[in-house]
Amino acid sequence: MTLATTSARTLSIGPIDLDVPVVLAPMAGITNTAFRRLCREYGAGLYVSEMITSRALVERNETTMRLIRHHESETPRSIQLYGVDPHTISEAVRIIVAEDHADHIDLNFGCPVPKVTRKGGGAALPWKSSLFAEIVTRAVKAAGDVPLTVKMRKGIDPDHLTFLDAGRAAEDAGAAAVALHARTASEFYSGNADWNAIGELKQAVTSIPVLGNGDIWSADDAVRMMAQTDCDGVVVGRGCLGRPWLFGELAAAFGADPSTSSGTQRVVDATLGFVANAFRRHAELLTEFFEDEDRGCRDVRKHVAWYFKGYPVGGDIRTGLATASSLAEIDDLLGQLDHSAPYPGADAEGQRGRAGRPKRPALPDKWLESRELAASASEMMRGAEIENSGG
Repeated sequence: MTLATTSARTLSIGPIDLDVPVVLAPMAGITNTAFRRLCREYGAGLYVSEMITSRALVERNETTMRLIRHHESETPRSIQLYGVDPHTISEAVRIIVAEDHADHIDLNFGCPVPKVTRKGGGAALPWKSSLFAEIVTRAVKAAGDVPLTVKMRKGIDPDHLTFLDAGRAAEDAGAAAVALHARTASEFYSGNADWNAIGELKQAVTSIPVLGNGDIWSADDAVRMMAQTDCDGVVVGRGCLGRPWLFGELAAAFGADPSTSSGTQRVVDATLGFVANAFRRHAELLTEFFEDEDRGCRDVRKHVAWYFKGYPVGGDIRTGLATASSLAEIDDLLGQLDHSAPYPGADAEGQRGRAGRPKRPALPDKWLESRELAASASEMMRGAEIENSGG
C-alpha cells in the first residue's frame, strides 16, 4: 500500500513555523499530554490540547489547571479555549500568556453538542455576529504576541450558514488563522464533510491561513483536500483515533522527511505487532500523565476498539484490554497476539469515532430571529460554559 506525496509544504501561524501543514484537532478526553506526545513521536505539526473552558481556567479549577500543563518535550505548546463571554475569554487568554502556558491559543466555535448550543454556545454563537467579533477581537488583544486562531463550523444548519462572515470577522479582528470543520451543527459528524465550503472560505479570507477539517482518514485524504480547496493546512481529528502514526504518514506525504521525494512512499507497515507496541506506549504515557497506573490503564480502554479495528484480535483479548488495570496485564494480553499478522487493509480504514445523526439543533428561544444578541440572553448563555468536546 502506498500514499501519494506532494512537494514539501509548510505552514506559518503567526511567528510559529511548522514543518508540515498539519494540526491535531482538540478532542475531549483524547488529546491530553499523553496522546499529544505519542502523536509527536510519529510525526510533526501542531498538537492542540483538549478544549479548556475559559471560566474554569479563570476560576483555576484543579482539573483544568492540570489539563493546560504540557510536557517539556512539547513545542510549540497549544491550548484551545471555549467560552461565550468576551470578558471571561479575554481573562483566560491573559492568564495563559502571563503565566507562559502556551505558544498558541485556539478559540472553539464548533461544538455541536445540544446542551451547549441550546445556551447559545459552540457552533450557535457565530450567528450572533457582533458577539463573535467582540470575543475574537478582545482575545486577540489579550494574546499580544501569542498567535490566536479560530475553529468553527459552516453554521447552524443549511439555512443559517455563518462561516464566511465569521471567517472575515476573525481576519479583521487579527486572528492568525481560521479553521473550518466543513459541516453544520445540524449534521453533527454525519454524512460527508463539504470540502467545497473550505474552498469558499479560502477565497474569502486571503490574508491569513485557512485550514480544513473533516473526513481526513488518511494522508491521501489530506493531500486531496489541500489540492481541491487550496487550503493552507489540515486539521485532523477522528482519523487519528487508534492511529497516532497517521502523523508520520502525513509528514511523509507533505515531504517533511528529507528522504521522501515526490512520487510514492510506503505507509507505515502497521502489522499487529506494530499496533500492539503503539497501544502499549499509549498506556505507558497515560500512566505517566495521571501519575497513576490504574487510572492510566483505565483511560486507555476507550482506545481498544480504535487501535485494533479490523485486526484478528479475539473477543477475550479485547475484553481483557478493556478491563485491564495494570501495564503487566496489558503486556500479558498483547503477548498473546500474533505480532506478525499483516495490516488488514480496508477493514482497518475509514471512519472512526461516533458520527451521530443529523438533527435539528437545540437553540435558545428566538435565537434565529436576529443576528444581534438580546440583552436578556447574556445570563442564559453562562450555562453554555461546560466541559464538552469541540467540533
